Amino acid sequence: MASSTNSFMKFFRSSPGEDLTSKPQQRTQRPSRRSSGLAELDRTLHSKESLCVLDIGYTSAGNIRYFTELGHRIYSEDLLEASTDPSLAAHDELGQPVLDSKRFLEDNLVFPAGQFDVVFCWNLADYMDESLVKAVVGRLWSILKPGGMLLAFFHTKEAGPDAPCYRYHIVGSDTVEMQRIEARTDLPKPPRGAGGNAPLSSGFRLQRVFNNRHIENLFRDFGSIKFFLTRDNIREVLVVR
Repeated sequence: MASSTNSFMKFFRSSPGEDLTSKPQQRTQRPSRRSSGLAELDRTLHSKESLCVLDIGYTSAGNIRYFTELGHRIYSEDLLEASTDPSLAAHDELGQPVLDSKRFLEDNLVFPAGQFDVVFCWNLADYMDESLVKAVVGRLWSILKPGGMLLAFFHTKEAGPDAPCYRYHIVGSDTVEMQRIEARTDLPKPPRGAGGNAPLSSGFRLQRVFNNRHIENLFRDFGSIKFFLTRDNIREVLVVR
């Protein structure tokens, strides 16, 4: 019983900038945005009971409250921070520096196949090193149940290379607050030459911009994909396994 509790609590470790005991009025003011993808997915969250949800990003007290009040189980993993582990440095068959995706998945997203009904991927793919993205999406496919849904955000080229990285906090059925991810001084130095995505003074670096064809290819093993256009240089994508 103790080992099960320790494993469960792993997913609720607190993170910088997020006080799990703070009251809403004590938080720093955050900008908000409307999300059509969340609005569509939220209908599923309200119509079904006891769903298993994976929220990718460091622990969000607001998201935990939102899902648990609906009767769902919530897990959280900060894959972006985990990708800065210097032990992931490797080389491909051409000798080019990459991150070791096999080793990364040995330590992250370690869940049984088909465990989750819903995954909130947010903007992970835009900021994670390219050598990890396909492997992570493949793992997300495997841990989603058939018919499970995944929501992801992608920047358009108009966003520009310095688009800040945000942590998204759900505050309503179609609204999220955006918390800019600031640099941490206690993280190890990232692998050299494999994208160099260390936390900067202004947050993580945007690694690439996916177009629609690239996104469709990324999720080609999923059953369906739906795009939502927005006015803030973000392309929302809702996919179903």
